[in-house]
Amino acid sequence: MFDVEEELKKLPKSPGVYIMHSKNDDILYVGKAVSLHSRVRQYFQTGHGHGGSAKIAKMVSQIAYFEYIVTSSEMEALVLECNLIKEYRPKYNTMMTDDKGYPYIRVTVEEAFPRFLYSHSMKRDHSKYFGPYTNARAVKDILELINKLYHLRTCNRRLPQDIGKDRPCLYYQIGQCKAPCNGKISQEDYGRQVQAALSFLNGNYKEILTELQEQMRAQAEEMEFEKAAETRDLIESIRHIEDKQQMNKASGEDRDVIACASNDKDIVVTVFFVRDGKLLGRENHHMNGNSKERLSEVLAAFIKQFYSGTPYLPREILVPEVPEEQQILEAYLSERRESKVQIVVPQKGDKKKILDLAAENARLVLAQDMERVKRQEKRTIGAANEIAELLGIPSANRMEAFDISNISGVLSVASMVVFEQGKPKKNAYRKFRLRTVTGPDDYASMKEVLSRRFTDEKMDVLPDVIMMDGGKGQVNVALMVLDSLGLDIPVCGMVKDDNHRTRGLYYNNVEVKFPKGSEAMLMVTALQDEAHRFAIEYHRQLRSKNQVHSVLDEIPGVGENRRKQLLKYFGEIRKIREATISELAEVPGIPESIAKNVYEFFHAE
Repeated sequence: MFDVEEELKKLPKSPGVYIMHSKNDDILYVGKAVSLHSRVRQYFQTGHGHGGSAKIAKMVSQIAYFEYIVTSSEMEALVLECNLIKEYRPKYNTMMTDDKGYPYIRVTVEEAFPRFLYSHSMKRDHSKYFGPYTNARAVKDILELINKLYHLRTCNRRLPQDIGKDRPCLYYQIGQCKAPCNGKISQEDYGRQVQAALSFLNGNYKEILTELQEQMRAQAEEMEFEKAAETRDLIESIRHIEDKQQMNKASGEDRDVIACASNDKDIVVTVFFVRDGKLLGRENHHMNGNSKERLSEVLAAFIKQFYSGTPYLPREILVPEVPEEQQILEAYLSERRESKVQIVVPQKGDKKKILDLAAENARLVLAQDMERVKRQEKRTIGAANEIAELLGIPSANRMEAFDISNISGVLSVASMVVFEQGKPKKNAYRKFRLRTVTGPDDYASMKEVLSRRFTDEKMDVLPDVIMMDGGKGQVNVALMVLDSLGLDIPVCGMVKDDNHRTRGLYYNNVEVKFPKGSEAMLMVTALQDEAHRFAIEYHRQLRSKNQVHSVLDEIPGVGENRRKQLLKYFGEIRKIREATISELAEVPGIPESIAKNVYEFFHAE
């Protein structure tokens, strides 16, 4: 048994990472320490170690044991902490709930005839990268525009080695490539086009706009109105991109701007990306936590996770408050960038203005999310509450729906789907292969399924209400099973219209009608559809695996050979089910232990 007091005495005074575990071996928390001896002990001292945080206090109450990894420096501990948090996503670490990458434009300047490509990440190669961009569609639009303006290649041909080996591709035919692959443009002229495209990506639009406007006028004078319209569209596309640049500073600095907003349920972190003095985009991230979290802790957690996942780091990061461990964070980021990175809290001027703008953005996103959550709750928790109210039952928080699927009684299966708080709880779904029923008998099948479900000790969480896909008959079967087990759970049957769609519920011998289009009606319909889908999916799965599979395949110790021997000896499943253990043991290749398994399988209560 893990003795906390004894283990605390063994802690070294070295830097390192500590990992808190629950009694189920789940990782609760990962942290780093300058001194493991001092930091880990704080958690187990009354009133210390968690600064009054209810979340950390709750975590401490669940710690069954801890382990630690000694490192050579605090920097090494920080890197290890970042990696472990990313790998295990511990419950009590403040986490980004929407960790995602973002795209770049990659220019293969190392090639003789460079290409402008979409890239999911920035690598340490010889290419030049622009970004990150927050909108993948915008990146694709920019690349499409560059190809139209500068006619650069997009192919994977090795140039100049492959020049002249193949005919030019379709892009040459439609005027979107100068065909360097066929020697139609020199490397020098192609290079000038690349430089112009790079200038465009750097935000220098004036030259190309002037050129296109002159081109459009010339086309109009030549009565080439279709070409003039295409040129006009190009001009509008460039102006649209130009309008998106929210600011332009002479400093030309790269920086990220991080701001937060929180309420009692959520934290939103907004990041503005400023590249060469231009605001190129924005990302919003959600973190698990609420307004009780200290801002300095939230910022530190976000910076660790966010910048461990991207190879690009700006020179400067603007934040509203000094994050915890600012110096070690700056050292870590500087080491990754291979040049100095500063975390700055601006007090005035343009930097303060853009930080305030990011903060306002975070507040707006949080407000929008609250509206979205309210709408979602109306469709989920609100619908469950509406069902409970219509039926006159205390709660419909957990609903279970059952459905039978078979083709003329062959491969009879059943599904159980679970909705909790109005949402599917897929890890609680169950599928059943019918053991005792032969032929298409839905009532007998449902009786078996419900008996197995409510006598299975592993499924000890009871529903607030049971939804049967059938009507009065299936409801009565369910009530009979529950009564025999001493359970009192409301049971409803789904009443269908002429199109086999649920129009109401049969409950207590009365049809309860839903208001048309109500959230309750949509919820019950979703339950019906999900139960049916899950049963059909399982049935198809079994059919596709093996058309001759039988219920015997589910019995421990019965493989293909023993299944064949049993069927050969008895002729049909019914006779196997009715056989005694001694009769089963008479089958060649069936020892008494397997005979007992077969008997217990068919006679389990």
